[in-house]
Amino acid sequence: MIKDLTELIEAGIISDETANKILEFYQHKKDQSKNKLNIAFGILGALLVGLGIIMIVAHNWDDLSRGVKTCFAFIPLIIGQGFCGYALFKKPGNITWREASSTFLFFAIGSSISLVGQIYNMHGNLSLFLLTWMVLGLPIIYVMRSSLVSQLYLCGITYYAAETCYWSYPNHESYLYWLLLIAALPHYYSISKNNPDSNFTHYHHWLVPLSLTITLGTIAYQTEELIFVAYMSLYSLFSIIGHLDYFKNQKIRNNGYLILGALGTISILFVLSYDWYWEQLRTKNISIHQILGSVEFIVSLIISIIALGLLYIEKRNKTMRDINPFEITFILFILLFILGFVSYLSVLLINILILIIGVITIRNGSKMGHLGVLNFGLLIIMVLIGCKFVDLNLDFVTKGILFILLGVGFFITNYLMLKKRKSHESK
Repeated sequence: MIKDLTELIEAGIISDETANKILEFYQHKKDQSKNKLNIAFGILGALLVGLGIIMIVAHNWDDLSRGVKTCFAFIPLIIGQGFCGYALFKKPGNITWREASSTFLFFAIGSSISLVGQIYNMHGNLSLFLLTWMVLGLPIIYVMRSSLVSQLYLCGITYYAAETCYWSYPNHESYLYWLLLIAALPHYYSISKNNPDSNFTHYHHWLVPLSLTITLGTIAYQTEELIFVAYMSLYSLFSIIGHLDYFKNQKIRNNGYLILGALGTISILFVLSYDWYWEQLRTKNISIHQILGSVEFIVSLIISIIALGLLYIEKRNKTMRDINPFEITFILFILLFILGFVSYLSVLLINILILIIGVITIRNGSKMGHLGVLNFGLLIIMVLIGCKFVDLNLDFVTKGILFILLGVGFFITNYLMLKKRKSHESK
């Protein structure tokens, strides 16, 4: 494009002023690309240096005295703090320095904790180690304004919650995870507001909902059936957030809330489209007092109220056509859940709900001219039909013919969509 500017000016297609603006635009884009590479190489360099120091020390570890070992345990920490101090006071506007030194210090904290624990034979477990590391690493996010450390921190607290609850179930709880998550949210809000197009912000849009998805299951204990209500409300909340005006101009791949909300909702519906769950609900004899007093109920209630409130705020001036089915599924699911205590109809209604969601998604994909959304709707219906056909007592030839028909329908729909798109482009 830049090479053709002179020719375009001579041909009178664009003016000198327009050519200068185009040149400035591409120059700015080129600088941004260089900055991203510098940040990536800076972080990689910091990680390699830290890893190299650890390997050298580890090679001679057994020959060192306890005092020397203690000194070595704190050396990475001192070096990391030195780099952070230099980046903070001498290079305050340099993202590469800031992120690289912060990352080095974050890992130095982890290595120092583990080395001191080993040198003095301090008792503990992985959960306590992760908790200590994350608490000590949290200030780096705000002092250095480091988004990469924020991402590492989110991964760390998620691992801590999983280690504490899933692998120690049912003996431990990880309520501290929620406090640690809240502590990281101000930074997430700050970068979302000030740098909405940054890659760091896009990664946070994935990591935060992913972390919540993984850790929500840690609250399941006595009335595990209710955890599906909590998850359904959470995924609907993700879908509502993903459809906010803030994400309107974002690419779908950068909108983790939208994708996780849709995938999570449809996955739960498919899991519950069989009778095993509803049979358990009908036969377990769960008392109302047991439900109302459970943590699962309280969490489900809180998430549902938040989702309902946000849905009302965002959609109060819009019509039903503007509401995506994934945003309101949690309301329908709560009604089906209550019905499931006394009736077999919930299984049938869940399957009908999946079918309706698939049809509406296809319609939305066609309306938007988006092949990804269209195919997602088709995939929902195909998987639903496929799952139900497998359950039916049909011979292989009949099943084969049905699957061929589904495949043909898939190709025809895509062909018609591409044809429609070309027709619009040619106008």
